[in-house]
Amino acid sequence: MPRDQRLTGTAALRPLLSLAVVALATMLAGCGPETETAAPQARPVRTVTIEKRTAGIPVTLTGRIEAEDEVALAFRIAGRLIRNDLNVGDRVEAGQAVALLESQNERNALRAAQANLAAAEGQLVQAQNHFERQDTLLKQGWTTRANHDQAKQAMQTAQAQVDAAEAQLKAAHDQVSFTELKADAPGVVTAIGPRGGAVVQAGQMIVRLARKDGRDAVFDVPGQVFRSVPSDPVIAVTLSDNPRVTATGRVRTIAPQADPVTRTFEVKVGLTDPPEAMRLGATVTGRVETEAVPIIEIPATALTRYNRHPAVWIVDPSNQTVSIRNVEVLRFDQVQAAVSGGLDVGEIVVTAGVQALHPGQKVRLLGSEP
Repeated sequence: MPRDQRLTGTAALRPLLSLAVVALATMLAGCGPETETAAPQARPVRTVTIEKRTAGIPVTLTGRIEAEDEVALAFRIAGRLIRNDLNVGDRVEAGQAVALLESQNERNALRAAQANLAAAEGQLVQAQNHFERQDTLLKQGWTTRANHDQAKQAMQTAQAQVDAAEAQLKAAHDQVSFTELKADAPGVVTAIGPRGGAVVQAGQMIVRLARKDGRDAVFDVPGQVFRSVPSDPVIAVTLSDNPRVTATGRVRTIAPQADPVTRTFEVKVGLTDPPEAMRLGATVTGRVETEAVPIIEIPATALTRYNRHPAVWIVDPSNQTVSIRNVEVLRFDQVQAAVSGGLDVGEIVVTAGVQALHPGQKVRLLGSEP
């Protein structure tokens, strides 16, 4: 056979030889031992067993110090203010004038009332004299009963005019006195209104006066707090900028109506022997324990999120796997979280390693046998 024909036959057998080699390798591989898949290891986690305990939930609110008896002094009439030179913190005595209004118009009205009274008294004297003459003539038979009755009526009218003039004079005296604003009791000035030269209206606050040494801690309290605190609770009050300054007190008054904007109720807590550092207007913090109720508390590290809500990982003790469950959190801080729903007593909750878990994952409780 020629050489070129032998080479052509060998080239034709090469693809068949390659397929045979591949098939033989596949058969040899199939005859070898099967590769075993490694089982996933159980992830170690720390857990806590759920139990209930009885405890009160602390409620903390921020408030301010006010005088126990505070009043806003104001004029009874409108006018131009000519003096109001007190300052916040000044002490005033009972009866001390704290502000003055311009009183020229009121004094002119007083003089007019005095003149009207004098004229009315003169007419009364004249009417009395005329009546006395008519009364004498009637007894002697020299006048008629009609003239006598007319003189008596004129005297009574003059007396009524005198009474009216006296009342007007008293009102004029009051108007003059209303131009001077006086403190009705000793106290300390806590706020100042308009200064001299301003035109003020009747009832407008000119000076705010703390009339007694007693002090209140005033808080704006949401309505739901009233349903959870015990009756007549003791309130612990601390100074916001110095927590070492403390005092205690009890609720003295509760506003009968909620604030139309904040929907909270103003509560005044009467302080018992407040320290000097709790000055009027100081910011304070009040703390009270709600009524003790059974609650579930877990470490804050147990909380995660699922479906945009707080959740925890629950361990199934039968197969040592975990599942995630949403819970209702009543309150929480950096250490503890109080759960109001979603957990039952005796359940096992993962407290460490929650970020690396997935549903159905097998776990090993730290401290237990692997």
